[in-house]
Amino acid sequence: MSFARAENGARDRKLLMPVFSTAPSSSKLMSSKRMSSTPSGTIAPARQFSLGVFLAVFLIAGTAAPVRVCAQTAARQLPAVQSAVVQSDSAPSTSARSHPDPAAALADALIAACRQDPSEFATHLTAEGAAAFRALPQAQRTALLRRFVLLDDPGKPLLSADAAGHTRVRCEAGGVVSDMHFGATQMQDNLAFIPVEVPEAGAPAGEEKQSVRFGLVRESGEWKLLSLGLLLLDIPALAREWEANDISALEGTAIAHLREIAEALKSYQAAYGKLPDTLAELGPSAGVGASPDKAGLLDEELASGENGGYDFRYSIVTAPGEADESERDKTSGFQLAATPKEYGHGGRKSFYLDAQGVLRGADKSGSVADENDPRIAEPPQNQP
Repeated sequence: MSFARAENGARDRKLLMPVFSTAPSSSKLMSSKRMSSTPSGTIAPARQFSLGVFLAVFLIAGTAAPVRVCAQTAARQLPAVQSAVVQSDSAPSTSARSHPDPAAALADALIAACRQDPSEFATHLTAEGAAAFRALPQAQRTALLRRFVLLDDPGKPLLSADAAGHTRVRCEAGGVVSDMHFGATQMQDNLAFIPVEVPEAGAPAGEEKQSVRFGLVRESGEWKLLSLGLLLLDIPALAREWEANDISALEGTAIAHLREIAEALKSYQAAYGKLPDTLAELGPSAGVGASPDKAGLLDEELASGENGGYDFRYSIVTAPGEADESERDKTSGFQLAATPKEYGHGGRKSFYLDAQGVLRGADKSGSVADENDPRIAEPPQNQP
């Protein structure tokens, strides 16, 4: 099988981190809301994040495997943590006296995350955690900071206190607001635990709020982030899980794009009695109406043969047995392939799709998939 690669001024596209709005709406651990201007100039909610997936996205990413990884790491590290707790209490430093309240340290960490300031944020991690954090690629450091406040862009923090004197950190970025309310600090020797709540947007007043509990440990007299919920903050393990989830999401998008291209090819064949010579002919038309050269069935980027970290290849499979060329054109099939542009970063699996909708693929180390690769079973589509 040979593929003719579509070339039409393709441009590089920066890979994005996972989008939090894709999280299940049933989760209600934490929430954020976007305020945007309507045509009349009034302010209305435009986007709402369910932060109830904070642990699911931040630590377990919807799978059981990360839980096992982090739980095993916690079991390995707990004796060392307990030892550090006992030893560090003997000599509190000036820094510890200047920050007697662990809530102040947690607030500073969240403020650094809001500003997407990795250098400052690292100072609020344990020595081991800070070293691991600084060793991460810049994109993963930024991803960690985004997940702490669930905002895509650097924000403006506002520190205040509620009527009970508890800390409140508000972070606003581009109209998206993350409003974090601290509860009472619980102290256990050199450990501190602070529940943090975010009211669910639109929830009735008085409804019980959901919270996540941050753990801090006093290390060399300074309060440092130690845990989130029940699990230790294992930054290297988190980075690996995020990367795996990001790659999985990109691979899912590549499959969706293959399906989109296949539908566009069938529509083109039905309209013009033949398949296009290249994917570029499926792209948007420069004039008013569609034409065989620019059918307006795909956006410009996908018609260029590159999208979301994948290259897309297309070839025509000539129908057998038809003597008349026009009849062959009407019944000819096609083959599509999607291959990661940068293997291991933009994706690992290569995919193949035929005109009958059969999807195949495998991890081919960046090589093109074909009809001999294993068939991929896709989950059933939701029925309307």
